[in-house]
Amino acid sequence: MELPIFKYSPNAYRINVFENEEGICDCCNENRSLRYTGSFYSEEEPDYICPWCIENGKAAEMFEGELNDYEGIENAELIDKELLLEVSERTPSYVSWQQEVWLTHCNEPCKLIGYADGKVIKPILEEIEDDIEGSGYDKEFIIENLSVDGSLVGYLFQCQKCNKHRLHIDCD
Repeated sequence: MELPIFKYSPNAYRINVFENEEGICDCCNENRSLRYTGSFYSEEEPDYICPWCIENGKAAEMFEGELNDYEGIENAELIDKELLLEVSERTPSYVSWQQEVWLTHCNEPCKLIGYADGKVIKPILEEIEDDIEGSGYDKEFIIENLSVDGSLVGYLFQCQKCNKHRLHIDCD
């Protein structure tokens, strides 16, 4: 069976929010081998959610939950509600130190490319200059200290419409 593709997280299977684990999905009751381990905000904590139940919205509906905080989507007041719901209810989250933030551009949620360090962002510094300035950190400090798994982590996003990169920075 082919894995679902997530419009706003095309690299979801490479960012450590799914693990290979045999089990029965709490939503569809199917035997699965890929378990979601990322954020899921609900009163009830399901033990096993498969990617198919994320993609079709069944997990969010069944447990009245969100994978990404609706309020954590940047400029939510400017974005079509259906797009916001796709990110909050049908898109895997990512691992962060603080509350996840989902960046937007061109009045649409961006797609999450993945975690980024100084080496990854160097070729696109001009594109993400506003994001770096808004982070409160000096550009050189970011280039030298940004990592994919340390205490200062970068999350690289890209606009669905114009392909502009965006960067969210989080620290412990």
